[in-house]
Amino acid sequence: MSLDTTGSKSRLRLWLRLLKASKLIETELRERMRRELDTTLPRFDVMAALSRNPAGLKMSELSGVLKVSNGNVTGIVERLVEEGFVRRDAVKGDRRAFLARLTEEGRSEFERQASAHEGWIDGLLSDVEPERAERLAVLLAEVAAHLEEGKHHEN
Repeated sequence: MSLDTTGSKSRLRLWLRLLKASKLIETELRERMRRELDTTLPRFDVMAALSRNPAGLKMSELSGVLKVSNGNVTGIVERLVEEGFVRRDAVKGDRRAFLARLTEEGRSEFERQASAHEGWIDGLLSDVEPERAERLAVLLAEVAAHLEEGKHHEN
């Protein structure tokens, strides 16, 4: 079993550094969300998904978009409904299903949160020059697309 040691070690190092950077950023975002916006990252993610889908999403679609179980989003959506940020609309032809969508108040609140989130990310990554950030974003998008297509292979 021959392994390209240089390539293998470089890719492993890349993965570990990506993971470390991601965890550090996520930890900081979670703290700032809680402290400055009185919300959580999962709530923000639900509102972001609904913002990108103004016609609404069924719970199963929302779970799929967020890559989490239905149970995980149900409680979050319920609380957002109680707070007036999300509404539930019936789905024609399916009495058990409903579409979750942002209310006007929800859109306004999400815009406020998204603006803060963008500013935090900009500050956390301010040492990365815009051109390098763009190049890295393109490379990571290529990696993600490659993995999603199932073209990755095992050695």
